[in-house]
Amino acid sequence: MAESHRFDPSILREYDIRGTVGETLHAADLFAIGRAFGTVLARGGGKTAATGYDGRLSSPELEQALADGLRAAGIDVRRVGRGPTPMLYFATYHLGTDAGLMVTGSHNPPDFNGVKMVLGGKSFFGADIQKLGAMAAAGDFATGTGGESHHGILDAYVARLLQDYDGAKPLKIAWDAGNGAAGEALVKLVAGLPGEHILLNETIDGTFPAHHPDPTVEKNLAQLKDAVAAHGCDLGIGFDGDGDRIGVIDGQGRVLWGDQLLAILARDVLAAEPGATIIADVKTSQVFFDEIERLGGKPMMWKTGHSHIKSKMAEIGAPLAGEMSAHIFFKHRYYGYDDALYAAVRLLNVLNATDDSLADLLDAMPKTVSTPEIRFDCADDRKFDVVEEVRARLVGEAGIDIHGMDGVRVQSADGWWLLRASNTQPVLVARCEAADEAALDRLKGALARQLTASGLTPPEL
Repeated sequence: MAESHRFDPSILREYDIRGTVGETLHAADLFAIGRAFGTVLARGGGKTAATGYDGRLSSPELEQALADGLRAAGIDVRRVGRGPTPMLYFATYHLGTDAGLMVTGSHNPPDFNGVKMVLGGKSFFGADIQKLGAMAAAGDFATGTGGESHHGILDAYVARLLQDYDGAKPLKIAWDAGNGAAGEALVKLVAGLPGEHILLNETIDGTFPAHHPDPTVEKNLAQLKDAVAAHGCDLGIGFDGDGDRIGVIDGQGRVLWGDQLLAILARDVLAAEPGATIIADVKTSQVFFDEIERLGGKPMMWKTGHSHIKSKMAEIGAPLAGEMSAHIFFKHRYYGYDDALYAAVRLLNVLNATDDSLADLLDAMPKTVSTPEIRFDCADDRKFDVVEEVRARLVGEAGIDIHGMDGVRVQSADGWWLLRASNTQPVLVARCEAADEAALDRLKGALARQLTASGLTPPEL
C-alpha cells in the first residue's frame, strides 16, 4: 500500500478543492490529489489528463505537483500552461484527453488556490471529491509511470472563440481582465474583433493590484464603469480571476446581473432552437423565467452551483444555462461549460443582430425591487436543519407555492423569497424580490419570522 495522505478537511469542497496556500493547502496536497484522481481515472479505463493553471503566484508549483501525482498513478499528462479555466476545459476536447484538472483560486484572494476537475466531460464534484480524501487517507493509490507533454493551445482556444462570432458592427467596448488568467486570451480575442477596444488590467498578475477579481461584486466594476464613461463605450465587460464568470455593464454604467444577461443571451439561442429549455439557478429573478416564456422557451429552475447546473444541462440536453453568479454555460454551438470569454462573444452577436443598444435591452425588461444576496453565519451542523424546519412549517400554508430543489423558495402574490444553505461555507443565503417596496417589506417580514422561529437572529434584510 502506498503512503497515506491526509488533507485539511476544509479544502475538500462541494464543487472543487480550495484552501489557503501554506496553511491548509500545500504542494504535497496537490501531489496527493493528482495521485488519487489519477487512480480513479486509471481504474475507470482512462489514460490521459490535461492540466493547466491560473495567474496566481503559487499556481506553477502547485500544477507541477498535481502533474507529478497524476503521472505517479500511471496517467499521461498533457500540460497546457497558464490560462483561464475554460481554456483547460477546451483542452480536454482539443487534445482528446479523458480528464482535465485546473489549478486555480478562481475569484478568491491571492493567497487562495485549488483545483477544478472534469472527468469524461462531466464535472467531478460532491461525493467524488470526498472520495479522493478517503482514498488518500487509506493510501489507496494506483502505481505507474505516466508520460508528460507540453501543449501551447492558447491560439487554438482563441480561434475557437472567434469561430462563433457573427457580425461586423463596430462596437466600442471596455474590457477588464482584472489581472486574472484571461488577460492573454483577451488580448488575442479583441485583435480578431471589429470595433474599438479599451483594455484594462490585461497583464496577468497574481497579486491583483487593481482590484479584487470578482466582477459580480459591483465595487470591483468601478474602474470599468469609469472607462465606459470616459470613452463613451457601448458596454463594458469584465472577468473573474480564472475567466469562467463574466461581469457586464451597459453604456450608462448600469450592471447587468447574471440572470438579466442570461435572458438577453437566450434570444439568440431560442431563435435557433424554438421551445428549448433554458436553465437558471434558484436565486434567479422571476423576470428571467417570465422572459424565457415570452421568448417561446421553457425556463427551468435548478440547484445553485456550476457543477449542478452543468450536470443537469447535460442530462436534459439544454442549449443554455446560467447562474446569478454569472457562470454562463453554452451548449448551443459550444461545449456546455462555463466560459466568460465565449459568453462575451455571444453577447456581441446579440448586439450585432439588433439596432437596440445593450441599455435599450435592459430598459425593456420589467423592473423589480430586490435584496442583494444576503449571506449570514450558521453552523455547518445546523444550516441544513434550519432550511428543513422552515420548509416543514410552510407546507400547506395557503397562498404560497414552495420550490424545494435547493433550499426553500417561496412564491406568493408579493413575489418570492429564498433561503438555502451554502454548500461551501457555514452560512445561510437569503434573497427576496417583489414588484414594489411595500411587497418587498412583506416578504422580508415573512422570511425574518421563519428565521426567528428556528431560533436565529434575522440579519438586516
